[in-house]
Amino acid sequence: MRFLRNKRPRYSIQVPLTSLIDIVFLLLIYFMLTTNFMVDEGINIKLPQANAAAPQTKKEITIYVDIHGNAYIANKQIPENELLETLKSMFSGSADQLVIIKADRAIILNKAVKVMDTAKAAGAAKLCLATEK
Repeated sequence: MRFLRNKRPRYSIQVPLTSLIDIVFLLLIYFMLTTNFMVDEGINIKLPQANAAAPQTKKEITIYVDIHGNAYIANKQIPENELLETLKSMFSGSADQLVIIKADRAIILNKAVKVMDTAKAAGAAKLCLATEK
């Protein structure tokens, strides 16, 4: 004769996964949002060193163009017909002059391009259109 024993169910330990999953998703969202704002600007390089380096004495020429298309150099308004001659006199003696054009954001593109074209015709080797971050 066999005795049948009533088997008791064993206690099983269960980890509460609901709160753990919530925390993991919150951390995931946090890191996804914060990594979008961590942007490295440019390339990290180490420049070579030189003992006899000459300081840069050339200065760039900055042309400001307001919303009406008027060009200014050193806070003086330069008429459109005199801009070419003014820039030619500024470029005399330098072959690789940098010209920075700071145009108003609401300006018609054609007016800024005219100033860039005039600077290139006057002998500017490098043109740069300034933007803000």
